[in-house]
Amino acid sequence: MSDVSARCKQRSGQRTRPPNGITYSIANPPPPSKPALDAAQPAAFSSPFSLSPPRLAALAMRIFVLSGQSNMAGRGGVHHRRWDGVVPPECAPDPRILRLSAALQWEEAREPLHADIDTTKTCGVGPGMAFARAVLPRLEPPGPGAEVGLVPCAVGGTAIREWARGEHLYEQMLRRARAAAGCGEIEAVLWYQGESDAESDAETAVYRENVERLIANVRADLGMPQLPFIQVALASGNKRNIEKVRSAQLSVNLPNVVTIDAMGLALNEDNLHLATESQVKLGAMLAEAYIKNFLTSPC
Repeated sequence: MSDVSARCKQRSGQRTRPPNGITYSIANPPPPSKPALDAAQPAAFSSPFSLSPPRLAALAMRIFVLSGQSNMAGRGGVHHRRWDGVVPPECAPDPRILRLSAALQWEEAREPLHADIDTTKTCGVGPGMAFARAVLPRLEPPGPGAEVGLVPCAVGGTAIREWARGEHLYEQMLRRARAAAGCGEIEAVLWYQGESDAESDAETAVYRENVERLIANVRADLGMPQLPFIQVALASGNKRNIEKVRSAQLSVNLPNVVTIDAMGLALNEDNLHLATESQVKLGAMLAEAYIKNFLTSPC
């Protein structure tokens, strides 16, 4: 199946939007919401599989684009270029959580989410599954009808200039987002990137300009001028420039842009990538930001 949109129907809906420039951190988290799915819930199944046409035809998913570089792609549990295979309960598969594969097929999602996207690196646990499992209980209608669609797009070691309009990664992200949108509504882009830009004084100096242009371009090219972006302020990077990049991220003041601050989350031994437990926390923080700012409560 090469065109998922032909098998699905569009979902629509209006949600309230937050004020500009909201920032959350470990010390200042969003207000608590209902608990995530029971961690003890059985989650084992044989392997990801392409969904049948009847099920695809009935889907009206909440779709989230996961993009940026390695900490969005996930390096949790990766040591010496090998993933330890440990999947926390908060990241366990759930048949209501799907992912769009590199071949544009919907599959039941499981770690590592970016294994067929960030193919030149070793992928591990990222924030996507923890995010989806935390969001799922809050969707309406609850139960079997609620489904989340994740669209992995992140690629490790990439600078923001590689995500400029016309570049391969940008165009690939748009192509995947458009294909996914045939099965529901794109709810938000989750964006975690900037470590590569912190390596360059020149790239650091124009980071805010570049990330704001990225947001504007994605919204324009998808025809969604109010599309929410939830970005992550860096937890690690070049010591000389990390605070400058973080300042640029935290100073973005566009409508429907919420910033999550990852500083203080535990890192792997490389002092660059988030550890598995940190990815679980980050996923929960992203979910809280989405629920608080973009998910309309039932009337």
